Amino acid sequence: MRTDDLAIAERLWEAQRTRHACAPLRDLLAGDADDVQAARAYAIQQHNIQRQLDAGRRVVGRKIGLTSPVVQKQLGVDRPDFGTLLDDMAVIDGQLIDASALLQPKVEAEIALVLGRDLTHERHTVADLIAAIDHAVAAIEVVASRIEGWNIRFVDTVADNASSGLFVLGTTPVPLSRLDLAGARMHMTCAGAIVSEGVGAACLGNPLNAARWLADTMVRIGTPLRAGDVLMTGALGPMVAVQGAQTYTATIDGFPPVRAVFTSGEGP
Repeated sequence: MRTDDLAIAERLWEAQRTRHACAPLRDLLAGDADDVQAARAYAIQQHNIQRQLDAGRRVVGRKIGLTSPVVQKQLGVDRPDFGTLLDDMAVIDGQLIDASALLQPKVEAEIALVLGRDLTHERHTVADLIAAIDHAVAAIEVVASRIEGWNIRFVDTVADNASSGLFVLGTTPVPLSRLDLAGARMHMTCAGAIVSEGVGAACLGNPLNAARWLADTMVRIGTPLRAGDVLMTGALGPMVAVQGAQTYTATIDGFPPVRAVFTSGEGP
């Protein structure tokens, strides 16, 4: 890994440690072709993930970002990105979340898929995905950005572990046979008002498309998805900035509601 990229990784690490967002990173990665910049950004992401693994954390899955064509256009890319989910990012439905411990948190409703089998083919079919998925749960991703003011482009968010924060999983597993993933409608409420709405088709046309892209990508880089992995498949509607001590409830067709409950200070 390049010395200057190690310095970028350290900037992100310090932003998280001190709870002070840093300036955008993209100018520090400029000068290379787009694919080289992306590879450098993923290497930065992995460096900081490895530091956390060395400290005793473990990988429990992956998240897929930039699944909305609108957001892709905004960031000037034509593909999703991915980040790593660690065990200490997992939150149970209704568990208190200290908003002050997160940098610029926002919430978005998603469908999470939990694997029952490994996905190791170079190119997966939808049938491969269906056979490998044990169940789905409703989820809320709490995204966070170490980049000041969410002033991000593709390489900024990739280096920053795809702007990962926490993920809240519902506790009722639902088999795929009972779901219309593309047609599932979502609405998220806060204090009785709808703050976000969407549908499964907003996620690359179908959350399974996002999962297939991720499965192929992870095989290509040598870290296939494994049984037990959680796949956060991407936002079904616009993300919403967290406003202090509030509860955000996501209701998705086919699932019981799932809640992200924030406190403004240290929770129990």
